[in-house]
Amino acid sequence: MIIANDIVKSYGDIPVLCGVDLHIEKGQIYGLVGRSGAGKSTLLRCINGLETYDQGSLIVDGVEIKNLNTTDVREFRKNIGMIFQHFSLLSRLNVYENIALPLKCWKYDTKKIDKKVKELLELVEIPEKIYQKPKELSGGQKQRVAIARALALNPKILLCDEATSALDPKTSKSITNLLTQLNKHLGITIIVVTHQMSVITNVCEEISILENGIVAANGMVEDIFLKQPKALKNLIGESDIILPGDGVNIRILLAQGTTGIPIITQMARQLGIDFSILGGDMESYRDKILGSVIINVSNENYKSVEDYLNSNNVNWELVDKRIYSFN
Repeated sequence: MIIANDIVKSYGDIPVLCGVDLHIEKGQIYGLVGRSGAGKSTLLRCINGLETYDQGSLIVDGVEIKNLNTTDVREFRKNIGMIFQHFSLLSRLNVYENIALPLKCWKYDTKKIDKKVKELLELVEIPEKIYQKPKELSGGQKQRVAIARALALNPKILLCDEATSALDPKTSKSITNLLTQLNKHLGITIIVVTHQMSVITNVCEEISILENGIVAANGMVEDIFLKQPKALKNLIGESDIILPGDGVNIRILLAQGTTGIPIITQMARQLGIDFSILGGDMESYRDKILGSVIINVSNENYKSVEDYLNSNNVNWELVDKRIYSFN
């Protein structure tokens, strides 16, 4: 659906994108993550043709963006919806009129507009707000209107630029749940630009972490949170755990197959050994729990623990550092 190869973009002498490679499959919910200034919003604007790029190739739904002329770009953008952090609703228009706006701009028939707007309001679950003005809506309701407007022209791709950053955590979760539902119901490809880890773990299937204009890490969300690459730690920060110098320190990775199993207590009971739990970290990922726990075992018990973890197909690794960082 979207293939970027060596995308370079500068504003004057300031480089913003420095050779970005990206591959997003049709129907995915894909996250672009990074600190402010990492280049994620610029990349998003390149994808929908709002920004040009200096070199490289960017193919969206089979179309090379840099080859589009002015007329082609307008037609191309019809297939891409976009929602923003601050909703961008017109205050003088009511909900119905805001959603109908792109349809009117494309001169759709009045009856088709009416039918489409009412369908979209049902889809985003606020049909009762149809004639209210934006000032009468909560932040979450405003974003639902913005989503409905972005879907008015039946786009193939929905771009979300920090779409939940202005919302409280509970409302943010309701919007990410809505995006997941829309992805399943419509089969639409969704690209989420955010710096919020809760958004990534709630909605995204795969992510790229941008640092200084490059993709510093990418992969499935589950793999990224289990492997803890340096780019992720740079983004969300670290807290240090001082590990003992004696014995063996083991990090046990808890993923889909192990989070529902009391693997550590079972191991202690079945092996008849004692060990120390030094620290851990857990994240909610869609309908799963991801995380890890660090334990310390004596040197004489290490081989028994190793055999037990391997025989139960548990992912684990040795931790050699005397200070270990959890996010």
